Amino acid sequence: MRSITLGKTGITVPQNAFGALPIQRVSTEEAVSLLRNAYDGGMRFFDTARAYSDSEEKVGKAFEGMRDKVFISSKTQATTREKFEEDLYTTLKNLKTDYIDIYQLHCVARCYNEEDDIYKCLVEAKKQGRIRHIGITAHKIGVAEDIVKSGLYETLQFPFSYLASDRDIELVKSCKEHDMGFIAMKGLSGGLLTDSKACMAFMSQFDALPIWGIQRQSELDEWLGFFKDEITMTDEIRAFIENDRKELLGEFCRGCGYCMPCTVDITINQCARMSQMIRRAPSQNWLTEFWQQEMMKIENCVECGLCMTRCPYELNIPELLKKNLKDYKEILDGKPV
Repeated sequence: MRSITLGKTGITVPQNAFGALPIQRVSTEEAVSLLRNAYDGGMRFFDTARAYSDSEEKVGKAFEGMRDKVFISSKTQATTREKFEEDLYTTLKNLKTDYIDIYQLHCVARCYNEEDDIYKCLVEAKKQGRIRHIGITAHKIGVAEDIVKSGLYETLQFPFSYLASDRDIELVKSCKEHDMGFIAMKGLSGGLLTDSKACMAFMSQFDALPIWGIQRQSELDEWLGFFKDEITMTDEIRAFIENDRKELLGEFCRGCGYCMPCTVDITINQCARMSQMIRRAPSQNWLTEFWQQEMMKIENCVECGLCMTRCPYELNIPELLKKNLKDYKEILDGKPV
């Protein structure tokens, strides 16, 4: 298994890490078992967030007493000093630790710089030893590019899979040039990609650390299998990926929000990926009366096309919305997720 060093952080781990968002959906006992099995199988990097309900608590319980054996990253959506301090305190408590290896601003709308209070909070927390490295996550390519150019962050977390655009790939290369660690989220493109071998082979070509979202032992077994049988890109896998790209590129909404606002008030950046969200986070969160009403707004779509002119990934958004609504209605009628 190839090892990855996350830029200037110096953190070096196998190129095969654990994304702890999906463990919200399983019991504490199941989650702890998964996390420990992941460690026993060779994984050393575990990514969670304050926004992932009880994920931090489960990670904390799994690695209590062995904190120095793993690297843990977490995130805050805070934009004020007060919220930052509240989140960091809670995260440290949940993780049963006095430091976080990488603390990231979560899904930012812009690159926060040295003049921003929230960035100052990160610097102060690092000086105090409560966090060891400063990271950030983004979904918008332009924002991500600004972050790399700023030189202020030690790691960037960004969606990256074999559905990546040339611009996405250049972003990963730019991180390497700036000695910045690149953490790849959504390596399965929100569940659109199902061949773990192809996904791993793609990642092996880059200085990127994939955090695979895992909620079942069967999923974990697939990723741990690559510690024994290392996967590299082959002509056969490359051909498979090219064929998959042709079929799927129009299906993957990254949730960036460039398409908004909608002329008929559809929450496009959530509704256009509902089929993925409802399967990767607690399902009940997306089946509330609120989200049912939001999804039904899709029926009001007038196909004006404005959203498509704004989408940096050239998605056929009206068609994607219709497909997600059809799937959603079937789930409401009892189709298992």
